[in-house]
Amino acid sequence: MPTLLNYHPPVEPYLSVIHVDDDILVLDKPSGLLSVPGKDPSLWDCLEYRARQTWPTAGMCHRLDKDTSGVLVMALNKRAHGRIGSQFEHRQTKKSYVARVSGFIEADTGLVDLPLATDWDNKPRQRVDHENGRPAQTEWTVLEREAAATRVRLHPLTGRTHQLRVHMMAVGHVILGDAFYAGPEDFAAADRLQLHAAELGFTHPTTGEFILFQAPVPF
Repeated sequence: MPTLLNYHPPVEPYLSVIHVDDDILVLDKPSGLLSVPGKDPSLWDCLEYRARQTWPTAGMCHRLDKDTSGVLVMALNKRAHGRIGSQFEHRQTKKSYVARVSGFIEADTGLVDLPLATDWDNKPRQRVDHENGRPAQTEWTVLEREAAATRVRLHPLTGRTHQLRVHMMAVGHVILGDAFYAGPEDFAAADRLQLHAAELGFTHPTTGEFILFQAPVPF
């Protein structure tokens, strides 16, 4: 089971800003950095801490797993936080991820529709649970095929913990470099979790305009 006891988050760049205005701060989170502090005092360094050094009122509207990189938005005031948070809650945001997964996927597109629940014996792992799980859906599209891996674009229609990671494992194509779900060979096939939040779109809390932010895929 992975541990955070040897937590050494990246420091270059210390903070990668995609956009900032009076209401929102949009960042490109690196793989290996927590979104918010961990329970252990040694896990204080995180995206939230770094952002608040410059923008003290910055608050998380959503999170990315430590090993997932990509676009993340923070609100700079309560009104913005409420309006953006509501969009996440009601699935009104547009989220697109890119991943490299094990194996050769022959179909061009597909939908994974499998309910997910916490694996209480192996927290924080999640698992497919047809009896007690919450509904979860992920659309996928093949971007590129390699000899033993496939690059896919993933659109989560729901926002469950570890959803993309468990869904791809469940259909036989675990995300490469996944410390929680990949076997030894697939974990060793990449130097990081090959999952990146490439696009995030939402309605600006003040202008009412739908805006889309992107972060280049680093793998």
